[in-house]
Amino acid sequence: MKKLFGVGTGPGDKEYLTLKAVKAMENADVIFAPNNNGKNMALDTAKDFIEEKKIVLIDFPMGKVKKKDYKKAAELIKKEISDGKSGVFLTIGDPMIYSTFIYLMENIEELGVEVEVVPGITSFLAGAAKIKIPITVKGDRFLLVDDIVDEDVLAETDSICILKTTKNKEDVINLLEKNRFSYTYIKRCSLEGEKVLKNKEEILEDKDYISFILGRRKEND
Repeated sequence: MKKLFGVGTGPGDKEYLTLKAVKAMENADVIFAPNNNGKNMALDTAKDFIEEKKIVLIDFPMGKVKKKDYKKAAELIKKEISDGKSGVFLTIGDPMIYSTFIYLMENIEELGVEVEVVPGITSFLAGAAKIKIPITVKGDRFLLVDDIVDEDVLAETDSICILKTTKNKEDVINLLEKNRFSYTYIKRCSLEGEKVLKNKEEILEDKDYISFILGRRKEND
């Protein structure tokens, strides 16, 4: 039977790779990753453990990817894995959080390929460790969002991470300040060029796509 591992490679530093992720890559017949103009951040993280293995970069259309695109990718993956062998689909962070692999998984299983997910360390967990501010403590409600923040939901939240803040960063920060959140901006976490910013103006000036904001509601005075 053919098998595909969905492997999370973490935020970028190869030292965040888990032993289970490394083992899956070392035992794999072929490595898959989304094609980003011939590059892939997850591949860069894992390169020391892939050696001379076959690498297949999968194209996904720019903009909104349709169901047929995931089906086509799943069929390609099945074709590339030899009978009785395994493949690895690499994704940054964790495969179950805002990942292309989530949409591939169902299609691959429908084709009779066994799937196993290997979790990875997310950027916001690595970031919280970097700044030594807890994501949650007992009784907290944590919110993870991708680009859009609902103020009604934020009102019931103690701790938040906002990914992909490039487009609406100022609106997000204003909303956090309005709701009495302290916040920290982290760009390129664990990578070359990593920077931690707390000053609002400096945060607004930075345009790095690989960034996120961690926030915690301030204690009552």
